[in-house]
Amino acid sequence: MSEQSLPEQQLSLTDRSVLLVAEGCGLGRIPVMPGTFGSLWGFPLGWLLGQGIPEWGRLGIGLVMFLVGIPLCDRAARLRGSKDPGSVVWDEIAAFPFVYAFVPINWQTLIAGFVLFRIFDISKPPPVRTVERLGGGVGIMIDDTVAAFYAVFVLLVLI
Repeated sequence: MSEQSLPEQQLSLTDRSVLLVAEGCGLGRIPVMPGTFGSLWGFPLGWLLGQGIPEWGRLGIGLVMFLVGIPLCDRAARLRGSKDPGSVVWDEIAAFPFVYAFVPINWQTLIAGFVLFRIFDISKPPPVRTVERLGGGVGIMIDDTVAAFYAVFVLLVLI
């Protein structure tokens, strides 16, 4: 992306809000392993999903987060002047309703789901790397969603 990142003081309140959400309230700005630190939001989100929300509800929440993430991540990437900036972690966060959609949620599945998701998100087995190339907000969001489905599949096999 040829667009340059704007200095923080030149950002509008709306743009600052977009970055706050897209960067996981700052966890994505941690200079090492921002995706892993941003994914830490998966623990409280997973716990909340386990509070009586049925499978279809978890899938619905995941779908809403995915759809919100497309324009959110696209705008954040433009603001950061990069195709898929590491600081943008909404895609990781939004994947967790899918990771935990079909499993009983307890501390074991929360940890296993987190670890499995990070393995598939980092290693990007086919077609994760391929769908990432779609570009824009869709490309940012969809690779993590595919990695989430790999994780839930393995989690179901383990259970």
